[in-house]
Amino acid sequence: MQAKVLILSAALVSGLAFGAQATEDAAPKGDVVAGSKVFNQCRQCHHIGVGATNFYGPSLNGLIGRPAGTWPGYNYSEANKKSGKVWDVPTLTSYLRQPQHDVPSTYMTFKGLTSQTDIDNVIAYIAQFGTSGGKITDR
Repeated sequence: MQAKVLILSAALVSGLAFGAQATEDAAPKGDVVAGSKVFNQCRQCHHIGVGATNFYGPSLNGLIGRPAGTWPGYNYSEANKKSGKVWDVPTLTSYLRQPQHDVPSTYMTFKGLTSQTDIDNVIAYIAQFGTSGGKITDR
């Protein structure tokens, strides 16, 4: 009986430790102000903030935690809709480096960002906007 309790306790502690790590990994670590400048490369196709609408690309409001291919009213590629991705920090980091590699046949023709600092910063910028376009203050 003690062995079962010990194993269960170890599993719970391990699970809690993993959850804490997952939360840390999910938090954007970039600079929002610098990210707003990097986002200028994205503005050609994407809108964000209060009043943002779909443009050549979908609105990026509320992107963090959203399943790929699901923003209302945007005509996504089948590849994007079927990618199974949920936009979190690690997924966006990979995608923003090489969109066509991460989701072959995506409509996004952007070549990608080469600087990890730029990627971190633009993710921090995007992450501050909720689905309504207002800024989220608890991040």
